[in-house]
Amino acid sequence: MTGYDSEVFRGAYDDVLAKWPARHEALTVATPFGDTRVNACGPREAPALLLLPGGGPATSVSWYAQTAELARTRRIYAPDLIGAPGLSAPAADRHPRTVADLAAWLDALLDGLGVAGTDLGGHSYGAWIALHYALRAPSRVRRLFLLDPTQCFAGYRAAYLLHALPMLLRPSPRRVRAFLEWETGGGAALDPDWLTLQEAAAGFPSAKPVTEPRPSPEALRALDVPVLLLVAANSRTHDSREVAARAAAMLPHVETAILPDVSHHALPQAAPAALARRLTDFLSVR
Repeated sequence: MTGYDSEVFRGAYDDVLAKWPARHEALTVATPFGDTRVNACGPREAPALLLLPGGGPATSVSWYAQTAELARTRRIYAPDLIGAPGLSAPAADRHPRTVADLAAWLDALLDGLGVAGTDLGGHSYGAWIALHYALRAPSRVRRLFLLDPTQCFAGYRAAYLLHALPMLLRPSPRRVRAFLEWETGGGAALDPDWLTLQEAAAGFPSAKPVTEPRPSPEALRALDVPVLLLVAANSRTHDSREVAARAAAMLPHVETAILPDVSHHALPQAAPAALARRLTDFLSVR
């Protein structure tokens, strides 16, 4: 018994989505892996920016604190990951099992949106997907930003995995809240509506996420795409300085920065107010 309630989840999802700019819209894009829900905003004629959320219980709506500023100069597309919490509807007989499958899903998603090339960003597991996609399809990625990426440049801390284990083995709203409050240092800065959505996602009928080894140093050194790497100073997920140092040593076109006073799971919604402006400045360089 997971305690998952689809109506409660949908209500919490809509409460967070209401924090997006007023002129946002919901799109559905068919892919070989199922129908993908995409929340979109910004001028339709503006350059595309695809935003990938972290893994469960995160969803596309978590980008709400950044969308208003980013949508001034970009057409934002934020999909719910297939097989993860959100409003995407995975195919009954097929879900992504490999990085190649994830790349095929993103290819189909971009094709369905009519986007040939895009700026691309992701948080946590979404950053892992974004990096792998840029390595596989660099011709479709103009610029790439990675927000406290996991399993890209360094592994998880043992303490993080131990604290996450109860939530992963027997998910419940109480365990989700306890884990997030531990990782964020008490959760005082967390948006109550966002936190309610994370709790409501406990027990969501998700597929097993794709997990493969970190990209090889050789592949990273060959990536000819500008990258902005932003890591959380207070992250308990991994060693932030190690992540930044390894990325700087391997990526040929990378700018790195450590965001003060924020943890891994507080991103992106509790990020410093200047984050969206920093992203806009990076994405605007030609």
